[in-house]
Amino acid sequence: MVEPVEMVRNLDIWQGEVECSPLSGGLTNQNFQVRDDSGQYVVRLGDDIVEHHVMRFNELAASRAAAEAGISPNVVHAQPGILVLDFIPSRTLTADDIRNQATLERIIPLIKKCHHEIPQYLRGASLVFWVFQILRDYAWTLREGDSSHLSKLPDLLEAATALERASAPHDIVFGHNDLLAANFLDDGERLWLIDWDYAGFNSPLFDLGGLASNNEFEKPLEKSLLEAYFEKPATDELWQRYNAMKCASLLRETMWSMVSEIHSALEFDYSEYTAENLQRFEKSYAEFNHGK
Repeated sequence: MVEPVEMVRNLDIWQGEVECSPLSGGLTNQNFQVRDDSGQYVVRLGDDIVEHHVMRFNELAASRAAAEAGISPNVVHAQPGILVLDFIPSRTLTADDIRNQATLERIIPLIKKCHHEIPQYLRGASLVFWVFQILRDYAWTLREGDSSHLSKLPDLLEAATALERASAPHDIVFGHNDLLAANFLDDGERLWLIDWDYAGFNSPLFDLGGLASNNEFEKPLEKSLLEAYFEKPATDELWQRYNAMKCASLLRETMWSMVSEIHSALEFDYSEYTAENLQRFEKSYAEFNHGK
């Protein structure tokens, strides 16, 4: 069996001497930085992950469209299980960066470009990332895998149904659906958005709620986020729909980790990650119900 680093080195697209080193991070891919005589690149290795609805044809289409929209690096090469992108010399943002008001004001236009401009460049079939269907499918996967969390499923699915109702009516945009701080790059002049594993049509409130929950926004910053994105004051109705989607994003992260406990081969403490996210979801859901 060819080791991943050798697989990357052996690609026939390189020119001259090849330097290859692993990049940290990534729970659905193995990532490498490559330098050859023509420049620097990022190579992502990863097959479909059906239990997480990660389909590489979709990631490739979204990556190409995002590059055309000017918000993500160019796709240099693609073949089954391998995606090669231009390397962007940059700094990866942190949650502290994203909670900074000035940085957030730079991020919001990037998210809006993702939502509204990527479909202009998207080619071929595309996925819908409907979080509530994903949650229902996760429940099936957990049952089939005899998960240790089976006793929790009835309450979690009841919550998902309530949140789906509470988040309506639903607008549809093209979502990134994984707005972790690590997926934003700052090259000193502009921001980039990377990693399109979970891209697909969705409510804009899922990305906004995910951005806030992933980066632990306080309520005033959440209000600022909503009002800057929609360019108008946040009504009580919008606030409730947003909070429902924020809860759904936390529930999805929790059940994603539950599924990963029984399906992922990566060395990562998914049990601890599940416990952490379940606690965050339960707190957010209690606050949501109290605020109705």
